[in-house]
Amino acid sequence: MHALVVEDDAAIVAALTSLLKSQNIDVTSTATQSGACQLLAERSFDIALLDVTLAEGSGFVVCAAARNVAPAMPIIFLTASDDEYSTVAGLDMGAADYIAKPFRPRELLSRIQAALRRSAPEQNVLEAGDVRLNITSGTVTKAGAEVVLSALEYRLLLYFLQHKNRVITRENLRDAIWDSAGEYISDNALNVYMKRLREKVEADSSNPQILVTVRGLGFKVCG
Repeated sequence: MHALVVEDDAAIVAALTSLLKSQNIDVTSTATQSGACQLLAERSFDIALLDVTLAEGSGFVVCAAARNVAPAMPIIFLTASDDEYSTVAGLDMGAADYIAKPFRPRELLSRIQAALRRSAPEQNVLEAGDVRLNITSGTVTKAGAEVVLSALEYRLLLYFLQHKNRVITRENLRDAIWDSAGEYISDNALNVYMKRLREKVEADSSNPQILVTVRGLGFKVCG
């Protein structure tokens, strides 16, 4: 994750940077409207935290620029606690949320995570053909009907869908399910798991269209 922080108070920038980095979120900061607009034009960010009132410029202008180059990126405004106008204006511009200063670290982190989840809900759903795996709920469906998988079958399918359209070797698969199995997975055992998984997600397991065999190399997910 990479956050853009637009704030002209050095103490707040330092606090935000330390807080976000503790959550493995990289931070790029600037104190000015022009600097923020330039950064938005040069690189992509996962989220932006904007001070409404800047010594040079306005957070509203930065928000408008962000909406032009990254319409789906969540934006959180940092506002004075009694600045109702800024709060309403920011939300009307499409901001995901606002945080009143001085902010509480845990609340800010919670709101950032919520904004990120709302901005990319489909990242939690992986698809191939008519098979869908919802990472959040841990459910798998085929043509809308739920498919019941064992823990190892689920782990295999998850790995396949996360590496869609790539050639996946048997070694890749064994490494992917080793931890959950707690023991070495032999070639014969892997064949059994693959057979069972295909029987559940393919229309015709003898002629797979989703979990396709790449002769001499391994497997590939299509669809």
